[in-house]
Amino acid sequence: MSPAESASPLRTASLWLLAVLLMAATVIYQRRTGPTHPLRGTVTVGGRATTYSLIRSEETVREARVALPDPGVPATLVWRRFPTQDPWTRQAMAPETRDRVGRLEVAGYLPKQPAAGKVEYAVELGEAGAALRIPAGDPIVLRYKGPVSTPLLVAHLSMMFLTVLLGLRAGLGAIFGKVAPRRLMVLTLFCLTLGGLILGPFVQKAAFGAYWTGFPWGYDLTDNKTLLMWLAWVLAAGVAGARLRRREVWSRVAVTAAALAMAVVYLIPHSLRGSQLDYNKVKAGTAAKDAVVTGR
Repeated sequence: MSPAESASPLRTASLWLLAVLLMAATVIYQRRTGPTHPLRGTVTVGGRATTYSLIRSEETVREARVALPDPGVPATLVWRRFPTQDPWTRQAMAPETRDRVGRLEVAGYLPKQPAAGKVEYAVELGEAGAALRIPAGDPIVLRYKGPVSTPLLVAHLSMMFLTVLLGLRAGLGAIFGKVAPRRLMVLTLFCLTLGGLILGPFVQKAAFGAYWTGFPWGYDLTDNKTLLMWLAWVLAAGVAGARLRRREVWSRVAVTAAALAMAVVYLIPHSLRGSQLDYNKVKAGTAAKDAVVTGR
């Protein structure tokens, strides 16, 4: 914390509160806009409203359960592997009692796929020929991933959340303070290095079979976003240096720019252009673990 900030406890507390609120907004945005977030909505069939939540991610160790509250009409799960020209498979969804209050649901199951394998699907409500389709537009794309140990995932996410919090706080400190907040800058870079460049690859390996699929070996957007953020904070640290400078303006500008770069990166939904199994390669005899591509 800079001497200028320590002289104003109220301002310091206000900036921390603002950083926390911005971090919370960022996390919620990432969660709700990512392609693995469940597709939610409400559909009315025969005068009866049904609220649904359809999954877009599952682990390779089990079939993906697609379920929604009993709509009172026949329900059919329609699916095929993605992206392929496989014929569509149609599966009648069966009634199941699933939730804590014993609410009746209808459910169908998508077959297990290798890591990064995808399945596109839709749900049809009603009799064939006059069924209502969910979603009305393009089918839902669900991606399978390998199981990631809870301690590893918690450690990775904790470091990334801290990165966002500390980075935003450093940026605010640079904007409203008189000197660059070097301690916060260093802590941000440390958390990003640990969470994004060390723990992140282990999460990626467990989920999709490769430690790093970004530049220069691939086009995974999540990996490349992490790399861009890291480079921005490394540049900020190089410009600011370890000690106060006679003209702090450039140090403040560098830290502010790194924080803004991080904010822009987090406006890009998580998991876009990520790992995807190429079924054509699998069909040609390539092992599934060697047929994963990125940037699609």
